[in-house]
Amino acid sequence: MNKLGHKRRPFVFLFDFECRKARVLEWHECAPELFWRTPQHGNFTATPYNNHPVSWQAEPVSFARYEQAFNLVQKHIHAGDSYLLNLTMPTAVSTNLRLDEIAHQSQSPYLVYLKDEFVCFSPEIFVRIKDGQISSYPMKGTIDATLPNAEQLLKTNRKELAEHHTIVDLIRNDLSRIADQVEVTRFCYLDEIQSNRGKLLQMSSEITGRLAADYHAHLGDIFASLLPAGSITGAPKAKTVEVIEAAEQYQRSWYTGIFGVFDGQNVDSCVLIRYLEQNGDKFTFKSGGGITYLSNCREEYEELIKKVYVPIIGNH
Repeated sequence: MNKLGHKRRPFVFLFDFECRKARVLEWHECAPELFWRTPQHGNFTATPYNNHPVSWQAEPVSFARYEQAFNLVQKHIHAGDSYLLNLTMPTAVSTNLRLDEIAHQSQSPYLVYLKDEFVCFSPEIFVRIKDGQISSYPMKGTIDATLPNAEQLLKTNRKELAEHHTIVDLIRNDLSRIADQVEVTRFCYLDEIQSNRGKLLQMSSEITGRLAADYHAHLGDIFASLLPAGSITGAPKAKTVEVIEAAEQYQRSWYTGIFGVFDGQNVDSCVLIRYLEQNGDKFTFKSGGGITYLSNCREEYEELIKKVYVPIIGNH
């Protein structure tokens, strides 16, 4: 990344959560294995598919299994090992959709399709770099948008606000290691997301800083210092990752990793959430949410299930 950035050659990059797998490819090297789209760029044109009814059956882990993991997380939180932890679980999915079909029909800010492995339709920006300014947009807080006074409920929920404050502080500290003049420029703004299961509201904030003039030659160093993403780990990051591995007991793999694009001048990247993985003829959706000492186990379990969707409008 440093080498290509120094030469101002456009490339894409893909990191898994554990930072054990990575792909760094120049744009012409991506197809036919990797197709992607960001709000500014993309390497494929969506192909219309027959508008057939969408079949979508999800089988999440049992509440007992989730509760076991949740209780372990709470034990560590009360011991002071973590004060925010993003707990995720795999959900088995049966669907009549193919990964490539989801990639072509999904309506989302970011789309990443790795052939025969996964499709991700992420709403969450990781960091953007434009003209030397780096910006991050942590997303914490979700609610069913159809609930009466949904916006007010989300913005006054003590647990959601505590979680959001924590992750904003964490990201601000992360950016301060690589940038100057770091500040929160927008706090707790809402986005509406449309899915095959209805509408959701998600709460985000914007944090910005100023990079050194030669940042192009240090893109690899910049991202290495920021990974894994704070919004899908928690705080403090290193110890929280240890607790995640003990509680979840499954491999996230590419899920909650990072995808990004360098266009020769600027960078755009996303967190790999809203993620469907394929293993043979089996599909697994991975989802989760932030846990604090204020969290309710049943509510967190229900939120995990609500996030198991595809952003395709259709019958289901």
